[in-house]
Amino acid sequence: MVDQDMKLLVEKLVMEAVEEKLKAGGSSLTGSEREANGRGAEPSGDGDSLPDITEVEIKKELLVPNPEDREGYLRMKEKTPARIGVWRAGPRYKTSTSLRFRADHAAAQDAVFSYVSETFVEELGFVSVETLCGHKEEYVTRPDLGRQFSSEMLEIIRQKMGKEKVALVVGDGLSSAAIEANAADIVPSIKQGLKMFGIEVGEVLFVKHCRVPAMDVIGEVTGADVVCLLVGERPGLVTAESMSAYIAYKPTVDMPEARRTVISNIHRWGTPAVEAVPTLLRLLKR
Repeated sequence: MVDQDMKLLVEKLVMEAVEEKLKAGGSSLTGSEREANGRGAEPSGDGDSLPDITEVEIKKELLVPNPEDREGYLRMKEKTPARIGVWRAGPRYKTSTSLRFRADHAAAQDAVFSYVSETFVEELGFVSVETLCGHKEEYVTRPDLGRQFSSEMLEIIRQKMGKEKVALVVGDGLSSAAIEANAADIVPSIKQGLKMFGIEVGEVLFVKHCRVPAMDVIGEVTGADVVCLLVGERPGLVTAESMSAYIAYKPTVDMPEARRTVISNIHRWGTPAVEAVPTLLRLLKR
């Protein structure tokens, strides 16, 4: 089969999957909701553009044909992003379910192995440093290097951060997508909230190839009373944009993990960034 034939076949399968979703679940959403979820999208004439299947909200999909309790089914789906009530074709998953699974898995892999844009870091005015990891493969296989800095990087941290009550740090972690989706909203809100408490935050540090215990080194180097690390979580099939906030009072290298406080699942389907800020501020002030 030539490449063009293969391309046309893939496009046909994807469009059939989208049509299945429209027939099975379209009536459970309003027209605006369907549009927001990418449901009514038409491919362009050149055949290069297809609807993004990952834009469909799993919680609102009605995939079981003629359910006995339609409202109960939708209430159940609304409570969890798990892949429940996906229906089947014989013993197999429907095409749309299989495609969505593969798309979400690919997004999770991309989140781990891609980098936060340098432009994004510059636009937010972060001070950029990196751990001893040389590349993503080393970061994944050598967690210990993601907790350490070179003497050159330590000097940059020492000079730029100074002695502050709160050291605010952003780390790419295991999801660059999480940082790009949330940091622009949450960082300014944290700084503004702390200012209202009379606590000034200086430079915000961005750590490339960051593991959570990197915050302990930063705490020792800066002498900050509190270190707050916003870091990308290990992505799953629900979302690749989940971020965590780790907080520690006067952290030290090799301290017990029990000394950290964490707020996890900061993302649009979990705890939105703006809603996580009040809790973060209370913890930082305390």
